[in-house]
Amino acid sequence: MRPAAEQAAQSLREEILSGAIASGTRLGEAELAGRLSVSRTPIREALSRLAAEGLVELQPNRGARVATWSTEQLREIFELRLRLEPYAVRQAVPHLSEEQLAELDRLAAEMMRAGKPGRAQDLTKIVELNRRFHGLFIDAAGSPPLAGALRGVTHAAVVHQNFHDYTPDALRRSLHHHVEMVAAARAGDGDWAEAIMRAHLHNARATMIGGRS
Repeated sequence: MRPAAEQAAQSLREEILSGAIASGTRLGEAELAGRLSVSRTPIREALSRLAAEGLVELQPNRGARVATWSTEQLREIFELRLRLEPYAVRQAVPHLSEEQLAELDRLAAEMMRAGKPGRAQDLTKIVELNRRFHGLFIDAAGSPPLAGALRGVTHAAVVHQNFHDYTPDALRRSLHHHVEMVAAARAGDGDWAEAIMRAHLHNARATMIGGRS
């Protein structure tokens, strides 16, 4: 991919995964080209790349939009995550450096602060912190095929994830899971970390699709 297209793809990817561009939003080439200060050709290449990643849907004669998923598709996505992501976490634990553990600690602490009830609560901020937390474990697993498979299925969940939908109890569980996963990683206990990730995903699945018909 050419540099301009790669830069455009990265900018759009970050906006989609952070929730700045919502699921289902139409993505006009002309508008994006103007906003990102590139021609329409790199935008077209960027949208094709994001479509291959599952973040964008390309519709014949209708352009592009941020991907949406049905309830059944989300169930399948969580089933795949439950099979792959706890395993990835267990594989990652022996390979995490002190620097990576410190970063996981920092991310978990920031999410706890952002999720604390009160006027300073910032649930939108948690989305990006959460993505980075999960991504660090996935990268540390040291398996490009596993990472590629997981990024494909985690994108859909991240795009749909809205911490405003969490009940106070579900949010508290989710945030404490991050803290406990770091504790397990620091203890070098992959089985413990794997079990917490599994519980974490069940909590997210119940929140995101438990009430959807």
